[in-house]
Amino acid sequence: MGLYCVCTEELGILPLGVTAKKMRRFAEALGVETCSTDIGGCRLVGALVAGNSNGLVLSHSAEPHEIQAIKSHSDINVRVIAENRNAFGNMILANDMGAVADPRLSRKTLETVSDALGVEVVSGEILGLPCIGAFAVSTNKGVLAHPLIREEEKRKIQEVLKVPVETGTINGGVPYVKMGIVANSKGAVVGTLATGPELMAVTRTLGIE
Repeated sequence: MGLYCVCTEELGILPLGVTAKKMRRFAEALGVETCSTDIGGCRLVGALVAGNSNGLVLSHSAEPHEIQAIKSHSDINVRVIAENRNAFGNMILANDMGAVADPRLSRKTLETVSDALGVEVVSGEILGLPCIGAFAVSTNKGVLAHPLIREEEKRKIQEVLKVPVETGTINGGVPYVKMGIVANSKGAVVGTLATGPELMAVTRTLGIE
């Protein structure tokens, strides 16, 4: 789920080809308006897009018509970033209070992300690895992270995003929770293999009512 879709508090973006029925169910679960587009002709929207309620940052591969598809459903700030590394969904963990980004991103890129999302952006890792967005899911109420996150990494995320960080798995024990969850503070969409205890952890940790 998290590799193919992305959402903020108000907008959900799904790849082309998703049925109208699934679009409606996604919208109802998350309380968002939805739009359908690929990014650079690729269906892995969740890997290529990061953002919050203030803005979205997109891979430089995004085509004008794809950007317009997003803008036509929301007045959210959309920024295309010319960076060699472009899987921003896997490289940035953000909510409406802050963002933690892959330390390999340049200072200029971090400044652009900060301007686009309207929040402080700092560099950080999980498991000592740079693709922080691939190891955790964030909302305005909490963060669910890889079970082996280090304490100092956890503290940094809590300080920047200003929400508690807990650990867990998804889809029957997969520790890379981003892959199996799309969430905001109103709801979550998870993979069909998620277990009862995992669903309880998602609901509790991400503050979903």
